Amino acid sequence: MTLGDFEKVKARRRATLVGLAAVGMWSTLGLFTAMTGADAPSGGGSAGQSVPPFQLNTLCFGLAGALALIILAGQGRLRDVIATTPKALALTVAGLFGYHALYFTALRNAPAVEANLINYLWPLLIVVFSGLLPGERLRWFHGLGAALGFAGAGILIVAQGASFEGGFALGYAAALGAALFWSSYSVLSRLFPDVPTGAVTGACLITSVLSLGCHLLFETTVWPATLTGWVGVVALGLFPVGAAFFVWDIGMKRGDIQVLGAAAYATPILSTLLLIAFGFGAFTWPVVAACLLVTLGAVIAAKEMLLGRR
Repeated sequence: MTLGDFEKVKARRRATLVGLAAVGMWSTLGLFTAMTGADAPSGGGSAGQSVPPFQLNTLCFGLAGALALIILAGQGRLRDVIATTPKALALTVAGLFGYHALYFTALRNAPAVEANLINYLWPLLIVVFSGLLPGERLRWFHGLGAALGFAGAGILIVAQGASFEGGFALGYAAALGAALFWSSYSVLSRLFPDVPTGAVTGACLITSVLSLGCHLLFETTVWPATLTGWVGVVALGLFPVGAAFFVWDIGMKRGDIQVLGAAAYATPILSTLLLIAFGFGAFTWPVVAACLLVTLGAVIAAKEMLLGRR
């Protein structure tokens, strides 16, 4: 291996680690959403007291975009916001807004447990779709790692009572659409390596505006009633609905996309463990089994990164 090759491998690993930070941030989504009183993916929240999802989207993406503008301005990189192409911008907006719109539709038209199980096809789809990218090669251990991750997430979600009853076709289709939107956005962003990550700022602001339109059309405004609720909104905008999209962009464009796809199955596991730690759940055997499967799957998928390429 030449010095240039070594530097490329080192940069790829560094970008992968940055991308993995998004998984950790997304695992806080359930906890912070519960703080806002909004309907969490698990179906939590009190009817009539919840911050509607599109309103929450408006607040969080607006905060994320505004904060990113301030940071970029301080770094003298404000031009990064517009240093994109129409195709790249449309792809990012479709990923951010399209995914959330379809996911909320799924939760409204199907039981949350089943909708989440279908939605969590997106990490597996990322691994599969990545094999179609120029310069990428899908190996057996990538597929096995992703499959084990899906099995782990499936055990955790099915243990909550999935039944897949009839009459929820629209919700199931929306959940599948959400998985396709997010996986397609994640993989296709690899085709725009020259677009700086700062350009995600513009997509966040556009997503906030589109979410506001949907909120005004379909929802009744409900503001957080407590300081805890507002802390939850700010925390969401800073991390799982903010910084996570920026570090994910770095990982998808420059990191090991198969490893990131398989490791993304840690999101529901870590989220569940956080809820348990804060008294919102119990530590059960399905949780243990899910943790073991997802960890094993991530290690197998990362074989080359951990042990080196032969």
